[in-house]
Amino acid sequence: MRKFLLFVSIIIVGLIFISRLFYLQIYSAHNHDLFEDNAIRKVYDYPKRGFVYDRNGELLVANQPSYDVMFIPREVKPLDTLEFCSMLKISKEKFKEIYEKGYHYSPWLPSVFIAHLSKEDYAVLQEKMRKFEGFYIQKRSLRLYQTNIGANVLGDLGEVNNAIIENDPYYKMGDLIGKQGVEASYEDVLRGKKGIKFIQKDRFNRDIGPYKDGVYDTLPEPGKDIRITIDSKLQEYGELLMKHKRGGIIAIEPSSGEILAMVSAPSYNPNLLVGRNRSKNYSKMHYDTIAKPLYDRSLLAQYPPGSPFKVLNALIGLQEKVVTTEDKFSCRMGYYLGSRRLTGCHSHPSPLSMNDGIAQSCNSYFCNVYRRIIDKYDDPAKGMDVWSNHVKSFGLGNYLGYDLKIGSKGRIPDGDFYDKWYGKGRWSSTYNISNAIGQGEIEATPIQLANMAAAIANRGYFYTPHIIKSIENDTIDKKFTTRKYTTIDKENFEPVIHGMFDVYNKGTATALRVPGIDICGKTGTAENFIKIDGVKTQLTDHSIFVAFAPKDNPKIAIAVFVENGYWGSRFAGKIASLMIEKYIKGYITRTDLEDWILTHSLEDEYAKPYSGEPFGINGATTLQTIPLDESLRSKKPTDLEDK
Repeated sequence: MRKFLLFVSIIIVGLIFISRLFYLQIYSAHNHDLFEDNAIRKVYDYPKRGFVYDRNGELLVANQPSYDVMFIPREVKPLDTLEFCSMLKISKEKFKEIYEKGYHYSPWLPSVFIAHLSKEDYAVLQEKMRKFEGFYIQKRSLRLYQTNIGANVLGDLGEVNNAIIENDPYYKMGDLIGKQGVEASYEDVLRGKKGIKFIQKDRFNRDIGPYKDGVYDTLPEPGKDIRITIDSKLQEYGELLMKHKRGGIIAIEPSSGEILAMVSAPSYNPNLLVGRNRSKNYSKMHYDTIAKPLYDRSLLAQYPPGSPFKVLNALIGLQEKVVTTEDKFSCRMGYYLGSRRLTGCHSHPSPLSMNDGIAQSCNSYFCNVYRRIIDKYDDPAKGMDVWSNHVKSFGLGNYLGYDLKIGSKGRIPDGDFYDKWYGKGRWSSTYNISNAIGQGEIEATPIQLANMAAAIANRGYFYTPHIIKSIENDTIDKKFTTRKYTTIDKENFEPVIHGMFDVYNKGTATALRVPGIDICGKTGTAENFIKIDGVKTQLTDHSIFVAFAPKDNPKIAIAVFVENGYWGSRFAGKIASLMIEKYIKGYITRTDLEDWILTHSLEDEYAKPYSGEPFGINGATTLQTIPLDESLRSKKPTDLEDK
């Protein structure tokens, strides 16, 4: 019996061992988490990031090799920190700071110790890496910008933070991610997919080869190339025209909604945010709270739209049938309520019909139209709601839904807005008469006004503005190829467009005409107020201009804002005409306008102390002039180039 029990016991123990070995080697192996196994070193193989091209196929963003010093905190052995820090050009304090940050992230997982070594530093360090256990060098690609323009468009790459790592397990400490522009918007497309190699280590923590002969290793998948809608030549020209000025330019192709140029001034060279100097350069620009080079004025800045907004009131007046193209209104250098002048106006013939009201930018005319729109309804709040809905159908007062990560909503008030402000039933159209001329509570971004111009150019519809033109082996979002219609009937656009055409023919932009191009535009001067020590103070007006061209079959719609630019035709109008001619013709004939813009700076204007005294139009004589560098002038191509 004892022999039988011993025999059974041996069999049972053997079966237990066999079962356990089977579980460990067959079943458990499938569930083995290689990323948690401390006996296996993980080496990531970073993919080539996708290239970025402009609409004409010109390469804007490529890659260059980069070398990162990596470390696994628990594997770091005592080392000569003086020698190590000397080679990496860091202090001992910095060494300790980086080590503790990596250890806090994970003692077992690799972290970046120093990123973006130069080729020279890499060559020196590589020969001595064997002396520093726990450290190794990892190669990856870094962005190489083939251009000095479009920083706000292209964006940049930066290191991921803890919040990103927690929300997306794809990213590890030290990984790079698109921070702004198309790098951020199309991060998932451009980044590709990391490959990984699992390296088996022995009990002395030495590498002994690929884990299971590399069966679990994966190859990197390169990112996809993209083509963006920007015309790099037009973008470059726009940035040139905006030198020594602040503001934004947005140009859109009306027939597609593609963004042709997206200028924010002042700007910077995108290569400044690449490599080991990125942090220093970024901090310098981030703390420049005056010029704000990192602030994208073309998408974020909210300005009173000024007189360009008048064309919307004309369209709404026609749609609501409260005014005809023949109705005339008088102007006595302003709009009066009884004997009280609510808003001023400049000198021009009077009375005016709609065409001349637009061409001469008459404030009184549009105050009358605006009041008729609101007063059509018994309740002014209802009238405001109708008016507001019409305006918002052009994309104002809302995020446009474009494919860039940043933006501002702007502001288009409605009835509820004024009910909360004044009290329900305690206000009328005269309380917000400034809305008639694009002032008051209205705010818009440059891209919103450019989109408004595109919708007018299309006679009532627009495509969501977008920066992506094509993706390698993929398609773009259908929302960018779907028309959005305004609330205004098509037949109401023609008289307004003719009025915008006459702005150039007989109105406020006659000096800005371009030979051979029928341009429809609208000048704008927006009052500029800020509070200084609690006192509302008027500063120099903003210069605004919106336009599209040609009048029929338009190819470009544009909005230009120049901060403190005095009046619409002084800066913004000249820039808009030049941008239109540059895009349509490819060269400039209005060299007089070009010379003026290139030789006039607003830096002195921006340097004025906010003394509390209003800066008026008479200050124009203080404009700073700069010598014209003939190499900057846009020249007409030779006959051979024309052919």
